[in-house]
Amino acid sequence: MERNIEKEIQENIGAIESKYDVKILYAIESGSRAWGFASPDSDYDVRFIYLQKKEEYLRIDQGKDVIEWQLDEVLDINGWDLRKALLAFGKGNPNLMEWANSPIVYRETEEWKKINKVVRLFFSEKAALCHYYGTANSTYNGFLKDDKVKYKKYLYALRPLLCCRWIERYHSIPPMKFEDLLKLFDGTESDLNETLLQAIDSLLERKAVTVEGELNEHIPEIIEYIKTELPKQKEISDRISDDRKKDFNQLNGIFYTMMNGV
Repeated sequence: MERNIEKEIQENIGAIESKYDVKILYAIESGSRAWGFASPDSDYDVRFIYLQKKEEYLRIDQGKDVIEWQLDEVLDINGWDLRKALLAFGKGNPNLMEWANSPIVYRETEEWKKINKVVRLFFSEKAALCHYYGTANSTYNGFLKDDKVKYKKYLYALRPLLCCRWIERYHSIPPMKFEDLLKLFDGTESDLNETLLQAIDSLLERKAVTVEGELNEHIPEIIEYIKTELPKQKEISDRISDDRKKDFNQLNGIFYTMMNGV
């Protein structure tokens, strides 16, 4: 019998709430499935933000602020406490910003909708550019210098570089879906021409039918773009000024409001 993964995820969300006596405010897909380039054997990367009982936040011996629920070949499920998440949002954490922007949502409460409007105001171009450049650079140096490569690693370098380009143009949180990032370009830009776009389309087609660990020949147009774009984004991320907010009053206000509702 074919597994109903959506049903399993919803059942796990309920089980987490029952076991830990928490309220899950928001649960989403965060990995390659949300990015739009999953392989046939890709797992499900479920991330969630939860609220504890008020007395847990008043303890002297503060308890755990993460729940690591499941990690196997199909489901990777873990979440962050609201206070931990708000602090990360306040620092412009790019991973959390992506959670807030996921196209695949498993749970979204009315409380979260209000929270989301505020945390997005803490988006930091500096933090995001440094993060995305660092991800692309480490992927290139760690996985793309051999004669054969895993196609998913191409995308793990390409996507963050396109996120950098999005931020440069729109000064906003980049979309999670790879195809939405590609809409930024129409083939007329000198460094993302029609030949490169066709190579990326071919890569996506191959990736959709290629298992995660399979090694493949390089695609010249793509590897050359990555090698050329990396130093550009390094220079930009180093040059941009730190725009992270220092005033957390809005986030404190959200937290106080949530505490009064518990």
